[in-house]
Amino acid sequence: MSETQDLLPVRRALLSVSDKTGLAEFATGLSRYGIALISTGGTAKALREAGLPASDVAELTGFPEMLDGRVKTLHPKVHGGLLGRRDLPSHQDAMAEHGIVPIDLVAIDLYPFERTLASGAGSEAVIENIDIGGPAMLRSAAKNHAFVAVLTRPGDYAEVLAELAATNGALSLALRRRLAARAFARTASYDAAIARWFQQQANESLPERFSLAGRRAELLRYGENPHQQAAFYVAGEPRPGVASARQVQGKALSYNNLNDTDAAYEAVAEFDDGPACVIVKHANPCGAAVSVSLREAYLKALACDPLSAFGGVVAFNRPLDAATARETAKLFTEVIVAPDADAQARAVIAEKKNLRLLLAGGLPDPTAPGLTLKTLAGGFLVQTRDAGRVAAGDLKVVTKRRPSAAELADLLFAFRVAKHVKSNAIVYARNGQTVGVGAGQMSRVDAARIAAQKAREAAEAAGEQSPRTVGAVAASDAFFPFADGLLATAAAGVTAVIQPGGSLRDGEVIAAADQAGLAMVFTGLRHFRH
Repeated sequence: MSETQDLLPVRRALLSVSDKTGLAEFATGLSRYGIALISTGGTAKALREAGLPASDVAELTGFPEMLDGRVKTLHPKVHGGLLGRRDLPSHQDAMAEHGIVPIDLVAIDLYPFERTLASGAGSEAVIENIDIGGPAMLRSAAKNHAFVAVLTRPGDYAEVLAELAATNGALSLALRRRLAARAFARTASYDAAIARWFQQQANESLPERFSLAGRRAELLRYGENPHQQAAFYVAGEPRPGVASARQVQGKALSYNNLNDTDAAYEAVAEFDDGPACVIVKHANPCGAAVSVSLREAYLKALACDPLSAFGGVVAFNRPLDAATARETAKLFTEVIVAPDADAQARAVIAEKKNLRLLLAGGLPDPTAPGLTLKTLAGGFLVQTRDAGRVAAGDLKVVTKRRPSAAELADLLFAFRVAKHVKSNAIVYARNGQTVGVGAGQMSRVDAARIAAQKAREAAEAAGEQSPRTVGAVAASDAFFPFADGLLATAAAGVTAVIQPGGSLRDGEVIAAADQAGLAMVFTGLRHFRH
């Protein structure tokens, strides 16, 4: 097309929307350019109530709406008006022969399938909110975007009206292409949600064709590094966390902030038996604790590795209070996330203008089913969420000595933390708090030694005489393939160990634990995290 042919005069528009936000203002703006309005049911009624002339689509097709509104726009006079090419004489002749008039603009937002599903409605209501005619019209208009503009949301209205004003009633090809791209993305997202629902009804968690769709919530300044572009998309089933959270204050969240905040909040949700805090740095917990108060839980979590906690993300499983807020404000922290915060706590945090405070409104269920994804070159991996959790009754004591009640509580605590530490992972814990974390090592022995070293350094910095791992317990996210890893924990001074078991050399590892006087339990459950 030449530059002059690029502009499309708009003479006729078809409007059919569930969300009436801004509809009257948009239609009024179209009318200023003499654009004829065609509409359906509730949209036509809303336009007439606003004093705007709108002909019903039934007048265009010669057929009334039927089958409870399931059939109203599926007609050649609608789709012919959308798909007919203005530059082909054969199309023009066919349209003239059958009385089909061109439609230059459509605004359609589809039945609210996703909202109906999220409301918990029954199957019948969900199915009735599967739009058929709407997606068909969007696809017809988007395919023929050389001659038709297609709008899929109220957010498109201002952009279209601004260009109509600048061109005295015409729309550019560049704008029509952008709108067409949004239309196909919308129908793809809509169909993906429908397909996912049907697959769930059929108990197909990993179907032959996996549809993934998300809504961009935010453009980010950059990705993991400044030379990478990034955006945050909301997708899948609703789950309390970064996607649901309301940012009360602070700078915009970065890619790394979002990733770390998600890791921290998922980890702290593991603890439902009292106030808990998890501090995360680079997606790994560097401190976790449960205690009698949120403030005490924070101080105990911080004590594990205060050096790494600097510039980290702090997550709580209870509403933030003023006393806890005052403690967290003493250390440079990137993000605080909690289910809620009282007014006094917000006032304390407000003194730190750049500190991000996120209120998620609830806690995610660590045992709920769901899916996680990881991208690969040319594809992606999908798996069910690691919703595994062990209780005292699930444990198998494999050593001569049984753990005490206090050791057992710490073992279960440490194993829940280890679930959220990158493999290979070793976690030392005592009295409901981590005292050393070894994360992401190629060797489990190194993970055990690094965790012990961190515990030793934190104790020395605090002026303590004894290493914190002495009298603690150790958790391993996977089995010890050799006795050396277990012996490294014994050398750190632990009294009990929790691990999945299942190694070919379990016998050797158990014998080493017995020789060292340790109590050891097997979970039968592994928590690899890559």
